[in-house]
Amino acid sequence: MDSILELINLLNSAEKKALRQFIQRKNKREDVKNLHLLDLIETDDINGLKKLYNSKKNNDAYHALRKRLQDNLLLFLSQKTFEGNHSDSYDALRLLVVGRFLLENDVIKTAFKCLNKAERLAEHLEQFNLLNELLLLKLQYAHLPGAEDLEALTTRFLRNQSDMQREAKLNMTYAFLRQELQEIHLKGKIVNLKTLMLTTIRKYKISKLDLMTYKSIYQILFIANEYAAIQQNYGLIEHYIKRTNQFMQDQESKKQSYIFYHISILYFLANFHLRRKDFAGSRRHLKGMMDLMMTDSRYYRLFYLRHQLLSALNLFFTGFADDAIVLLQESLSNTKQTSKPEDIEDLRVCLTMFLALCNDRSSLKQLTLLTRTDAWYEKKMGLLWTIRKNLMEILVHAQFSNIELAMSRLNSFQRRYKKYLLKTSEERVLSYLKLVEKYLLKPDVAFEMIYRKKVLNQLEWVENNDIFTLSFIAWLIARWEKKTAYEVTLTLMQGKNYTQDTH
Repeated sequence: MDSILELINLLNSAEKKALRQFIQRKNKREDVKNLHLLDLIETDDINGLKKLYNSKKNNDAYHALRKRLQDNLLLFLSQKTFEGNHSDSYDALRLLVVGRFLLENDVIKTAFKCLNKAERLAEHLEQFNLLNELLLLKLQYAHLPGAEDLEALTTRFLRNQSDMQREAKLNMTYAFLRQELQEIHLKGKIVNLKTLMLTTIRKYKISKLDLMTYKSIYQILFIANEYAAIQQNYGLIEHYIKRTNQFMQDQESKKQSYIFYHISILYFLANFHLRRKDFAGSRRHLKGMMDLMMTDSRYYRLFYLRHQLLSALNLFFTGFADDAIVLLQESLSNTKQTSKPEDIEDLRVCLTMFLALCNDRSSLKQLTLLTRTDAWYEKKMGLLWTIRKNLMEILVHAQFSNIELAMSRLNSFQRRYKKYLLKTSEERVLSYLKLVEKYLLKPDVAFEMIYRKKVLNQLEWVENNDIFTLSFIAWLIARWEKKTAYEVTLTLMQGKNYTQDTH
């Protein structure tokens, strides 16, 4: 997408109108073409763009115009963000700016009042970089009448420097772990999460107390959640969940100021309990999520689709398929231009899965709406998500008798992912794929005892106990059962087993 168009898409209609007025005020001459360029980019008028400057020699002029327009857009967005944000951290920043201005203009008493208030806010929010700026400014003007004691200021400044170093080490640790996660995602690197965490913590000299903040807990849970998803085994991260629960209990009596991290943590906890089939626990954390989301419209918009996704999954896997489908359909119809594409794709693939498991042909229509390339899905959604999406596509086409198309998709899948699956020792996926292929080549194989036994043996893999994997196995079992794949899924979720001599 055009970089300028990406910025424009962040604005609503009223903000776009304000942007035009902002650019118009900045224009010094009547013949400036920046507003015309804005119109052409918004309407995707390629011919108009070519005619903007007739001569090829004016290519430099065109790129200079684009740069000026982008600079104006960024300036407008920065001003809008600063003016429209009413969070405590922005209030502290505003007070710092005002305090500096007042000190430079000798309004000393009011300036120090502003800085004192800003410091209290920044300290409460653990905004160490902002505190650093505040304390440096106070030190710079410590010679003025009414200033604080220099020794007390110096002590606070040095303590804050230590806090800044601690936060920097945590950020480096998080960055390193995220990089390792990419290696697992994209290159199939095999690691033990606990060993990786301990090694990294020792490498960056992180203490146990350093890890007891909302931000650090969020970062650890992010890594752990991704790792568990890759391994298809959420039991591997139970240790981190217990530590998180203890941390959350300790924080209950304290004033909440870390809403983003708090909501994110509740989301990870809700997902963990969902994947472990503890639906009551998942719903409890989803309620906590929504309670916090309702306190701030920004966070409501940011987390709304993710909350709806987990809510729908909870409904679906507890026997309320119709309600889950309606919830996803309504959520998709209410998506905004600013909604993250990743969140929309998550809802779309989930709705496709729900409909297919319920034997609803409209799942085919939903498949056609999953239009992005595998490369995009791998980068944005992860390799595991993309593999699962492609497997689902094969099954949906097979379910509604598009056998040739299903075989074509299966062959494409093997060409793209077989090498990766072998490298990561994912024999279970390849074993499952062989069973699907046998069914595609000869549907009557589903009624043979040897075939049924191989399908049911898939349930013996610990990793296959995940709710999504059970749905895939249920699809194969449903080929010989007189039930929908959804009914079989619910039976498997309850821990009931199918035997080889069924029917």
